[in-house]
Amino acid sequence: MTTEALGQAVPVGDRRDRWAELAARVWGRVRRVLDVVRPAAWVLIAGAIVLWIAGASLGWWELTVAAVVLAVLLALCALFLIGRTAYDVTLDLTRTRVVVGERAVGALTLSNSGGRAILPSRVVLPVGAGRGEFQVSRLAPGASAEELFAIPTVRRAVVAVGPVSVVRGDPLGLFERVHRREEPVDLFVHPRTVLFEGQSLGFLRDLEGLPATDLSRDDVSFHALREYQPGDDLRHVHWKSTARTGSVMVRQYEETRRSHFVIGLSTHAGDYRDDEEFELAVSAAGSLGLRALRDSQRVEVRVQERSLPSGTGKQFLDSLSAVVHSRPRAGGIVELAGVVAATLPLASVVVLVCGSSVDANSLRAACARLPFGARALAVVAHSGAAPSLRRIADADVVTVGSLEQLPAALRKVLA
Repeated sequence: MTTEALGQAVPVGDRRDRWAELAARVWGRVRRVLDVVRPAAWVLIAGAIVLWIAGASLGWWELTVAAVVLAVLLALCALFLIGRTAYDVTLDLTRTRVVVGERAVGALTLSNSGGRAILPSRVVLPVGAGRGEFQVSRLAPGASAEELFAIPTVRRAVVAVGPVSVVRGDPLGLFERVHRREEPVDLFVHPRTVLFEGQSLGFLRDLEGLPATDLSRDDVSFHALREYQPGDDLRHVHWKSTARTGSVMVRQYEETRRSHFVIGLSTHAGDYRDDEEFELAVSAAGSLGLRALRDSQRVEVRVQERSLPSGTGKQFLDSLSAVVHSRPRAGGIVELAGVVAATLPLASVVVLVCGSSVDANSLRAACARLPFGARALAVVAHSGAAPSLRRIADADVVTVGSLEQLPAALRKVLA
């Protein structure tokens, strides 16, 4: 073989790649054809083959006729797959964020932008684990059809709505051709929360805190000058202003407070008696976090295996919508408190939220692990229980049996 011939030869590796690419392309087309065949059709196809072979081998024309009838039936049903399904699909949810118990309302619009009519089709809209189905009649060129739907929400979750699928099939359900037309949309089902008024939880005076509206006689943030009053510290007299005005003037300070608010929400299944308690705990954590964000505090939220985004109220509630039970090896409330202490050592207030399966000893151990100097508060979700307040070590422990009891219980803590 000459040098030119060797140069033109195709390497063995390239030939294998080409054959593999060709085989994958052929298999892809064959798979698309096989995907339209439903299980019932496979049964009829197998039955027709068996009847044909039995009729030919046994000489029973009745079996052969039955095989022909099945074959004709399959062919007629396959004809229903012919036709266009080139809809322009628009999925519109009025709100992508709702609270548990509310209904999410949306609209599905299908338009025929082509030059030929589209035969009747069936449109499938998956919603989480379920799905809704709509029958769309024949659409003339330029026509459109709109279907309204409502999604009931019974529990907190992030529900995928879509993708929209246009299904063309036969009346017997033997063949079905599916075309997906729209990307899924996430529906956030937020936990129930409750608003409460009153003093904010646990602002602590601190050198690097946020200024508050409370004025103080002794702090680190200078605010203004005022006339001397009996009892004022003479160290704060501003002598230059006193000499200029002829009255004794003292410095007035603005009280500063540290506002690093941390919520530790236990997702350990063993800390709760049932799912109802877990949902109550998530709602309590959501209510506390929203109040802290409204008070312009820095909010950090931890669960066993990760931190939850909590920069804004919407972001915080979205993250709570996706909270589920953690893996057993992640540990319970005591281990969660250790994670909080290790990752957030400068927290000023730490609220631990758990269920009624956590005993007093575990709460004591958890509070002992919290960052030094932080105010500790534990909220125990106990479905159906009367609200109560107790003291365990240096922590206030609030037990609530329903979400509506939370504001009154917190007022007792702040009293």
